[in-house]
Amino acid sequence: MVNYLHGRARWVLVVWIFVLSAVGYLDRVNISIAGRSLLAEFHLTQLQLGWVFSAFVMGYALFQAPGGRLADRFGARWVLTLGVVWWGIFTSLTAMVPARGALVLLLGVRFLLGAGEAVVYPSSNRVVANWIPTQERGLANGLIFAGVGVGAGITPPLITYILIHHGWRWCFWASALIGFAACSVWYWLARDAPERHPWVTASELTHIRAGLSPSLERPPTRIPWRAILTSREVLGISFSYFCYGYIAYIFFTWFFIYLVDVRGLTLKAGSRYTMLPFAAMAVCSPLGGVISDFLVRHSTKRRGRCGVAGVGMALSAVFVLLGARAQSAELASVLLAGGVGALYIAQSAFWAVSADVAGPWAGLVY
Repeated sequence: MVNYLHGRARWVLVVWIFVLSAVGYLDRVNISIAGRSLLAEFHLTQLQLGWVFSAFVMGYALFQAPGGRLADRFGARWVLTLGVVWWGIFTSLTAMVPARGALVLLLGVRFLLGAGEAVVYPSSNRVVANWIPTQERGLANGLIFAGVGVGAGITPPLITYILIHHGWRWCFWASALIGFAACSVWYWLARDAPERHPWVTASELTHIRAGLSPSLERPPTRIPWRAILTSREVLGISFSYFCYGYIAYIFFTWFFIYLVDVRGLTLKAGSRYTMLPFAAMAVCSPLGGVISDFLVRHSTKRRGRCGVAGVGMALSAVFVLLGARAQSAELASVLLAGGVGALYIAQSAFWAVSADVAGPWAGLVY
């Protein structure tokens, strides 16, 4: 098996980041499935549950740049390993919150969980910038973000099963155990540079180096904050990704509750239909990467990256509008899943652009 993987080490790392991506979204989405149980046990309102959801997002947003800087400075291997351990700890602590002061404790725990999860994609961007030639970055990022769909997609039936048979607290303990196992394998597999990995052959190393930016050969020294913060490319990507993330956030937090409380589906039916958007993510994310890389090779980089992202987001807007107006829950679920699928066609292009533009600062600029 190891002999077969010689010469394919870069894709082994990409596949395992896919796994960590899936675990990360299991840890994020589980609370949306268990949320109705938290409402009942802690006597929270849906507004207060929304604050808990937002606490995660605040921690995640605030620690993105620091997490990226850590990955740039110390390497993705250690940063991502420690990050997943952090997720496991705070996912477990979510299950240990007592009734007294539950809202405040949930806000704190979910904020710190978000802070820990903030390292995953800056670290993956660091890996892509170090390991993946530019003409393969669309597919690599597409595979990594397919983990989002897989992780979020398996969460509804898995967490619903655990919830029904073992109670809501085990939803979080089980998620933490899966994370600890996945990060152990990552630490064993990963290296921060192709030259350090025993599975990298001379031909693979030559192929990787030929497709990397020459700037990666110069070790980073001082952070060029002015260049980063005034870059038209960085500002444009940031604004577009904000719009992208706004739509995606709704599905990761409120979609299950929407189907059950607003559309009137049962818990089991809601968990099945909640899988549709995430299945669409898992399929469309690598599909978008393949399309993006094809256009980069056969047309221009602008069409392959910016064109794919723009078309994907425009199609997403159409599907989401149609889904919101659909009369039946089933049709609405299918149309909204189409909207998320179109959105994730754009995903890999965003990341490929950020790795291309940022070079040695790929983790920070993410």
